[in-house]
Amino acid sequence: MSLKVVAIILFALTYISLLSFPKHRAYIALGSAVIFMFLGIVRFNEVFSTIDWNVIMMIAGTMGIVALFTDSKMPNLLADMLIEKTATVKWAIIALSLFAGFISAFIDNVATVLMVAPVALTIASKLGVSPVPSIIAISIASNLQGAATLVGDTTSILLGGHADMNFMDFFVFHGKPGLFWVVQLGAVASTLILLWVFRKEKQQIHAMEKTRVTNYFPSILLVAMVLLLIIASFIPNTPRTINGIICVSLFIIGLLENAIRTRSANMVTSAFAEIDYFTILLLAGLFVVIGGITKVGVVTDISNLFVKLSGDNLFLIYTLIVWASVLFSAFIDNIPYVATMLPVCGEIAGIMDVSPYILYFGLLVGATLGGNLTPIGASANITGIGILRKEGYEVSAGQFMKISVPFTLAAVSTGYILVWLLWS
Repeated sequence: MSLKVVAIILFALTYISLLSFPKHRAYIALGSAVIFMFLGIVRFNEVFSTIDWNVIMMIAGTMGIVALFTDSKMPNLLADMLIEKTATVKWAIIALSLFAGFISAFIDNVATVLMVAPVALTIASKLGVSPVPSIIAISIASNLQGAATLVGDTTSILLGGHADMNFMDFFVFHGKPGLFWVVQLGAVASTLILLWVFRKEKQQIHAMEKTRVTNYFPSILLVAMVLLLIIASFIPNTPRTINGIICVSLFIIGLLENAIRTRSANMVTSAFAEIDYFTILLLAGLFVVIGGITKVGVVTDISNLFVKLSGDNLFLIYTLIVWASVLFSAFIDNIPYVATMLPVCGEIAGIMDVSPYILYFGLLVGATLGGNLTPIGASANITGIGILRKEGYEVSAGQFMKISVPFTLAAVSTGYILVWLLWS
């Protein structure tokens, strides 16, 4: 049996296991990576170079800074200030969803939901209304904006690492509007949907007591991270891991400031605990596995199959990638899916002799925005439903999808059209 056949079987078993046992995904990916190494598909001396350390460091550093930022209570204060400007429940929900989206463009989606959801729960409690619609709106809005910037979501970080894109490339790329603007127009379309869904929520709302911020330094760190990522994008010949170095360095500075100011290591421990090591280990394993199947030619074979199915038609391939990504991301985690499909998109572009970016951007639009379709399609959605369950509210799939389906279709359709018009 050839190495290619063995790699295909192992990859298929890995993916089936990832879908079947989601709580053990990191261990499955690492176990598969070890088997790939022992079989010689990936040599031991190739493992370090196969893992994208820039992606790993960016995720770890960003998560750590977000933990400090959340603990400072600044997000709660910003949400309180936003609510102060709204008159009815409808506009409060819209304001919170837009705020969650804005925050989520720079902070992990799950962290965003954990920050903003308590404000929605407080409003609902004071008014005696169900918090379910507002929490759903916050969850899907935060997931939508994950594709807007380099640090908005793990899938964006993966794209940045694979395509060697920097922070500013998400705003302007090759002289054209970047993904950020595509996502914003998708957000406008989906917000119009929310306005229609919540058109009957006209209860009056009153200003809430403002949260007291305990430390402004994490806010400075977060702003500094964005500014330094922007500056780094203009400096030529920087190390490939420059973005990761920036994020990790600022996180370490934040930990030192907190330890010196409080004379305690409690927050240091808490911040490290907030880092999603599960996702980091999952990605490390996947990088090795995908490196292995790329090395033996499986990615090329998959790419040739795509080209054959579409009759060598770029529009059909683009359409297939976008809407297949929506379908897959509605039911499976988009991180392993995007990690697998990025090299496939690059290979397809090479076979067809076209720019790969239209396929990369189409993949991100479908996989990231499409995760909103179902309650299990995105970690932010699962988190929102978990918060509601703790409050005694059971959310059915039908109840969730009544809001999420029109929202998602509006956002994805807008992105699908714009990416094609800009990059075809």
